[in-house]
Formats: sequence, C-alpha cells, structure tokens
Amino acid sequence: SSASLNRASRTDRQGMSQIQSVQVFGRKKTATAVAYCKQVRRAPRDLGPASRLTQGRGLIKVNGCPIELLEPEILRLKTFEPVLLLGQARFANVDIRIRVKGGGFTAQIYAIRQAIAKSLVAYYQKYVDEASKNEIRDILMSYDRTLLVADSRRCESKKFGGPGARARYQKSYR
Repeated sequence: SSASLNRASRTDRQGMSQIQSVQVFGRKKTATAVAYCKQVRRAPRDLGPASRLTQGRGLIKVNGCPIELLEPEILRLKTFEPVLLLGQARFANVDIRIRVKGGGFTAQIYAIRQAIAKSLVAYYQKYVDEASKNEIRDILMSYDRTLLVADSRRCESKKFGGPGARARYQKSYR
C-alpha cells in the first residue's frame, strides 16, 4: 500500500511502555495530510516517571485542534465519515494526530478524511490482525473508494494559442 508505516515501536526508559504507531498520508489535489496514529501499551507495574503516558483515548486532532472544531462547518461531517462508518469503538483505543497543508479548504478536508481512514487500516494491519483489517477496508471501499485510494486528477496546464488548456482563440478569414 502507499501508506508509509512507522516501523519503530518505541519504548521509554524502563522499557515498560510500548508505543505502537503508524504514519500515513492522505492527498487531494495539492493538499497533503499526514496522520500519526498511535497507542501506548503499558505494563501493569509501570508507574514510574513515564506514568503520564496514557493509553489511546480516541482523540483525533488536526493541526493541534480537535476535529470537532474543524472549519468549514458544512464539510466537517466529511471528516467524521470514517468514524461514523466504522463506529467509535474501533477508534477508542488510538490517538490520531494530523498535520495538513497545501490546497484549499475542501481539498484539505478530503485529504484529512483519507488520512484518518488509511491510518486505521494501517494500524490494524500492523498491530491487530489481517481479518479485521480486511473487514475495515471492505466497509470503507464499499462506501467511497477515495477514502483509501488517492484521486490522481490534476488541473491541466494552459497552452499557447488560447485562453485555457483546451479552448482556442477565435479564428476568422476576413
């Protein structure tokens, strides 16, 4: 897949907590959203200086802000689509942080929703099991293919001899 998986499961100083994470990107036109999906696994006796580390709480943040405050309000529901399709339970134990830049606000929204969907699929592939990953993938694909596969269409460039990419200047024989 085009998801770039973060191969390093990091551990803290005592080696008790284990961070399970994947890093994935979503794209639409020139907007790129990078999602970092993680869950902190803790040993039962891990109460040292790293006790501030918590297990994933189902947080989804975009550029540091909660997804509930995303603008424009009309397109906010588009970013919730992966969560609404798969149910809150699948997102309950992971935190997803998304950085998005480039493009306009509509393209950014579409890039964010793709990054959320792809990050959960990548996380389930790496840390859970193949069957549940395929189940998630099938649900998302049957709803909308662009949740997992990037739309490769781009704007065609302008050529000489006309005002745009295909239109030509008017011609007369007088």
